Amino acid sequence: MRIRLVVIGRGYHAVEDLPDQWQVPDDASVDDVIGMLVEQYGEGPGWAASCLIALAGRHLGTVARHEPATLREGDELTLIAPVAGG
Repeated sequence: MRIRLVVIGRGYHAVEDLPDQWQVPDDASVDDVIGMLVEQYGEGPGWAASCLIALAGRHLGTVARHEPATLREGDELTLIAPVAGG
């Protein structure tokens, strides 16, 4: 199935070549997709433990501690890395 994966905040540039639509297995979970990111792009600040996760606009928690969720066709999974500055 296809989903949209969005990485926002620190590390977004690490996945600039991320396709608009991402092909994942039909029964993929949020954890599966994070694992796929690590496998394809390595460890990155855009999906570090402190990043927030939103699935279809609903906050699930952080990468380190989140509500388990299975993806559906057309879902948007957003990883939001904390930013600092002034």
